[in-house]
Amino acid sequence: MTDASRLKSTVYVGGLENAVTAATLHAAFIPFGEIVDVSLPKPEAPSSTDLHRGFGYVEFEAPGDAKAAIDNMDKSELYGRVIKVAVAKPQKEATEGLGSKTAVWEQESWLAKHAVSDEDRLAAEQAQMANASPADDPMQGLEGLDVAGPKPE
Repeated sequence: MTDASRLKSTVYVGGLENAVTAATLHAAFIPFGEIVDVSLPKPEAPSSTDLHRGFGYVEFEAPGDAKAAIDNMDKSELYGRVIKVAVAKPQKEATEGLGSKTAVWEQESWLAKHAVSDEDRLAAEQAQMANASPADDPMQGLEGLDVAGPKPE
């Protein structure tokens, strides 16, 4: 299965109670189709006693099953809490986007979107110079006024 089709068949489940396990999620989502995988990301802090971070992912065999799960389970109740079920988004790389340790303008994705070739930049500068007319100087015509104040009569 390609990453794109795998992503379409994976749903994000948020707002989970700490008591929810992978088996609980599997049982809650099995009516919508064959489940390939259920994952509950662990907390990043090693000292944490929580089983998961309050969200998980359920991967279905077919994208249609994932859509049925979203349509039926979003804003439903599980273990006394209203859960959010949506299409899973691709995981961002640590070196991309906000929060990375690399400046945005040094990232490949930003450069690919915003970079302008030297040839295009030179053509734009030449066009700007050709269209530029000498700007009207607001100080033009004031050369004879060397003295401040009213004119002596």
